[in-house]
Amino acid sequence: MSKQGVISLGDAFIDYISQDPSNTKYYRFLGGATVNTAVWTSRLGTPSYYLTKLGLEEDSTFVAKELKKEKVNIDYCVMASEKKICSVTVHLNKDERVFHSYDNPTPDILLTSDELEQELFKKAKIFYFGSGTLFHETARNTTNKALEYAREHHCLVAFDTNIRLKRWESEAICRQTVLSFLKRADIVKMAEEELFFLTKTNHLKEALEKLAGLSIPYLFITMGGEGACAVHDGRKKVVPGVKVEAVDTTGAGDAFMAAILTSFHELGTPSDDSQLQEYVQFANEVGARATLKLGSL
Repeated sequence: MSKQGVISLGDAFIDYISQDPSNTKYYRFLGGATVNTAVWTSRLGTPSYYLTKLGLEEDSTFVAKELKKEKVNIDYCVMASEKKICSVTVHLNKDERVFHSYDNPTPDILLTSDELEQELFKKAKIFYFGSGTLFHETARNTTNKALEYAREHHCLVAFDTNIRLKRWESEAICRQTVLSFLKRADIVKMAEEELFFLTKTNHLKEALEKLAGLSIPYLFITMGGEGACAVHDGRKKVVPGVKVEAVDTTGAGDAFMAAILTSFHELGTPSDDSQLQEYVQFANEVGARATLKLGSL
């Protein structure tokens, strides 16, 4: 039987987004970069698996219910009674939504390496992860074991840098850790500002030259409304963005990544630059679609 499906490894979030400037009532949305990617992958018709640790409290029940509703397979998740879901609160100030607080009541309760089911990697085609939990030793160990399983069972490996500096001890440790994982991926996606952070430059050409030594097979740089850039075999192709009236840009990059993963899953590695451009165009369209409503999904 041919390998099918995309595995997403990470930590689930709930986004509480203020309903009005009083910041007393909130909409509740499923969130987290890897969750967003897993959901969009499923929405695009590709079998999607999510790997995380869930608890038994109401927020975990909400996450599990929402993922099942989106047809994301959570059979390989691990349940732990003490685990509580992370949350992000977003306030509305003068018609602008701003990050207010991040709460992780159980920061050390994460999926461990011995809780991974190797069987899943035998049947899936792509393994995807982000840097959102790599600041934590347990998460790094689990990710390393997952990468071992992915390579052993010939999965394509995809990495989204998704840098959140507030979670890291220092910029230097963040940069060093993320760069070390870039070397192990077949497909890498990052925002332009993340590229500049990692390479300590503010120029696209110079930044790409600095990353060239890592020999990343397929590198995708998102540039917001300007579109995205694909780099393969030293060749760069910029694909213009899709113009829309954006309501909320949160999660657009995750939707972009899901579209890239779906293209690789369904059609394989691009046969030429023209097909690679088609992958990016499709990803730009899906990313734009994600901005049309409130919430990262």
